[in-house]
Amino acid sequence: MPAIHGNTQGLKPSQLQRLEATWRQHVRPDEVVSAELASHLCGLTREMGRQVGVLLDRRGDIEHVIVGDATRLELPDVGRMRAGDTRLRGLRLVHTHLKDEPLTPDDITDLGLLRLDLVCAIETRPDGQPGKVYLGHLAPEPVGPRERFWKTVMVPDVHALDVDPVAQAEELEEAFGHAIAGQEVITQGRALLVGVAMEGRAAAEASMAELRELARTAGIEVLDVAFQARGRVDPRFVVGQGKLEELNLQALRLHADMIIFDHDLTPAQARHLSDHTSLKVLDRTQLILDIFAQHAHSAEGSLQVELAQLRYRLPRLAQRDEGLSRLMGGIGGRGPGETKLEIDRRRVRDRISLLEKRIDAVAASRQVRRQRRVRHDVPIISIVGYTNVGKSTLLNHLTDSDVVVENKLFATLDPSSRRLRFPRDREVIITDTVGFIRALPRTLVSAFRATLEELADADLLLHVVDASDPAYRLQMEAVEKILQGLGMQDTPRLLVFNKSDLLEGGVEGVMSSLEAHANDGIAISARTGEGLTELLLRTEELLWHEGKSLTASGRSFQEEPLPY
Repeated sequence: MPAIHGNTQGLKPSQLQRLEATWRQHVRPDEVVSAELASHLCGLTREMGRQVGVLLDRRGDIEHVIVGDATRLELPDVGRMRAGDTRLRGLRLVHTHLKDEPLTPDDITDLGLLRLDLVCAIETRPDGQPGKVYLGHLAPEPVGPRERFWKTVMVPDVHALDVDPVAQAEELEEAFGHAIAGQEVITQGRALLVGVAMEGRAAAEASMAELRELARTAGIEVLDVAFQARGRVDPRFVVGQGKLEELNLQALRLHADMIIFDHDLTPAQARHLSDHTSLKVLDRTQLILDIFAQHAHSAEGSLQVELAQLRYRLPRLAQRDEGLSRLMGGIGGRGPGETKLEIDRRRVRDRISLLEKRIDAVAASRQVRRQRRVRHDVPIISIVGYTNVGKSTLLNHLTDSDVVVENKLFATLDPSSRRLRFPRDREVIITDTVGFIRALPRTLVSAFRATLEELADADLLLHVVDASDPAYRLQMEAVEKILQGLGMQDTPRLLVFNKSDLLEGGVEGVMSSLEAHANDGIAISARTGEGLTELLLRTEELLWHEGKSLTASGRSFQEEPLPY
């Protein structure tokens, strides 16, 4: 006989025997619950003071017997058979309530997450007999002013039930098929974005707007955005468990298949969230890593992205079978050998070590090229800034190049170096680097060290800022924080306010602002070219104010090609 699932601790042997007798009950396929089964469940509930339920298949056979507490049931794992966008689980839940109450949020959550055919809650009267019956099922279209995706109904008693659950479930599956037939297929996914507002609503909204752009860059359709104001992140679920259940229901209503958190999840949080939702769970770092993987076209970029991904995954390998470690032979040392988990960890660590050696080789090659530039006494300008502020567009306009330009975050990962000639026949090397972002994952900073080392030899940094972005001050602070972390706080820099053509007044309007004057910046439009002449003059003034010379040992640049 199958085991009884749930809260059986403290029950008397006679009560356990009566619970086991539930397996002998049978319900006709065309009835929700028989009067005999309803009386049996209500009698047990009144005697034990606990909810009792069964999961019935479409033949009317009992698949599971469940015991809860006074307020709720915890359903067993029913697997993923049948359930999908157009199909229901093929199971219906029939359970008791100790008092007269409609379907609870837990009932609706179980209905939605498990895609049950039907949920039936039976009132247990004081005499132990069944009273009112509450039914609920999913709906293919939103219902009512609050656009719920489920319908509920109440009947006075079990004998008044006139519902064929199998026929109803089949009709619903057909309706679900028609409802999603015309939906556009999104290959990358449909997501809900979730954030915790700990530092005020405005800061959370700015961060969420950036997360939305990250999702768009990754090819993910954003269906809805949710915040929860909290003093701190919940250590188990990031948001509260009630909010998580609400998100599960919202995801089902909108046909979402993933949930993205605007926070880095700890391994424990990722595990708990996966256990309490049927959705794919991602965090901010995973989303950025996925974008980097999409945009890494060179061999070097692919190595760096793979290294970052492995460093992220290593601590998130499940902590299991710690006792089955690699044991040596002999007395007290005989064991099962290396477990699957340890093998996975070892392989990841070995791969990380190999990638680090390859990237070190790339770094050595870059160092040789940088030394050649130093021998030629060539000044180096590095373009830095937040992602998607127009750095590549600026490089293209200044050097007549064709570096990839897209209105997406992290469109450029590989650094691009070009020669730039000034009006006075002076030349420099100008380099476009990977864009920065708030809370840039440490795994990315570490993995891209070979790329970021290009900044270390820069004589001047052009810090490009998107003047049209309302959050540009926060972006400036994020870039400066990362530069300080790289030890570049003393490198000379010029603040460049880009995209002035998107603001009223253009370049003159930006230059008249306090921010531009206070930071001794310059306003330009890399797209139209406005302000670039003044940018070149200011750059030339800053470089040669320090006594830089673009000729070494009397040789001009035409005599020997410059390394790139």
